[in-house]
Amino acid sequence: MLNRVTLNEVVPPRFLKKVFPTIGRHFLNIINISLLSGQVPKEFKHAVIHPLLKKPGLDSSVMSNFRPISKLPFLSKILERIVYTQLMDYLNDSQLSEIFQSSFKPFHSTETALVKVMNDILIATDHGKYTVLVLLDMTAAFDTVDHDLLISRLQHCVGISGLALLWLKPYLSNRTFCVKLGSASSSVAPLLWGVPQGSILGPLLFSLYLLALGAIFRKHKVSFHLYADDCQLYLPFSHSDSLPSRPLLDCLSDVKAWMTKNFLNFNDCKTEAILFGPNRFSDAPDVDLAALTPHLKSSITNLGVKIDSALTFDDHVNGAVKSAFYHLRRFFPSMTWKVFSRLYYFTFGLLQFSFNRGWAGHFVTLATSAKCRGTIFNWQKEIRRHDSGFGLSTLASN
Repeated sequence: MLNRVTLNEVVPPRFLKKVFPTIGRHFLNIINISLLSGQVPKEFKHAVIHPLLKKPGLDSSVMSNFRPISKLPFLSKILERIVYTQLMDYLNDSQLSEIFQSSFKPFHSTETALVKVMNDILIATDHGKYTVLVLLDMTAAFDTVDHDLLISRLQHCVGISGLALLWLKPYLSNRTFCVKLGSASSSVAPLLWGVPQGSILGPLLFSLYLLALGAIFRKHKVSFHLYADDCQLYLPFSHSDSLPSRPLLDCLSDVKAWMTKNFLNFNDCKTEAILFGPNRFSDAPDVDLAALTPHLKSSITNLGVKIDSALTFDDHVNGAVKSAFYHLRRFFPSMTWKVFSRLYYFTFGLLQFSFNRGWAGHFVTLATSAKCRGTIFNWQKEIRRHDSGFGLSTLASN
């Protein structure tokens, strides 16, 4: 039998697809035996971690500059997909999943999460209210999930029992991993906590682990929206309200206590808050937010979008434009017409997508920017004028 490490390396998905007509029935037997016996093959529970630099040019001697990429056997993901499909059908039929959790759901994304939150904030400010938005930071949340607590939550809160629960217990237990860098590989170590990274079931199990948070938010009547471990809390209030931040502060206190009991690390230092007022272009309003005041920012990054207190989205738009033009200019000196045209339309689509993610109406920021407008018009002229390969070094200075 293949050992744990080589199973991840010598059976690539492309090869499996080619030979599946021959081995398909045998693998079907493995899946059926696993589901009927409540056992998961140990080779399916071994992960190979490949550390990759988060950004090019970072110091490779600093471990925090690396992002661990977890790779599981392709065959294990087929088994997980079957379980995932059945579990999602059960959750949808029972209406047990959190409706304000946008991750790992069909037709939901960071964009839908942002649109929901920003729409609520705009409605509140249009009615003359202030709104404080708090972004909670959970450090390495996927890696600190307690397996016993997760199983208990699946059983008592979600209602999973019988053979399904019996299968999930060995799925979480006795997992192992090793780290591989180039041709070197570390020794195998046990993975005692956390949901499996790089798995199909892991993100869904994590969202079920957080189900109790929704009850805490609703208890304090604080609006919220989740995307995996990214949590947005927001509370509209009137300027005349006494201690307007009290419900939010009480909610945060209960959240911290719950996270401590559930082995999740609430990073208070990285928690950010921003205040939106009915007059978006006036100076900072004189509102007492008590313990939230040290966390207040004039601009924050929420799910990849830069949001300012005036809701202009200028920082987000300017950043997207700068990044897109930088990548275009990198290829100018030796670019052919074919590559240029493809990259142009791709980049323009990327800009439009980035602006739409910020807020629909703010795409006009690009049109009113003389530099961007002039550069794009010059590129459009070149596209119409050239019908053969050419170098674009002359445009690099535009």
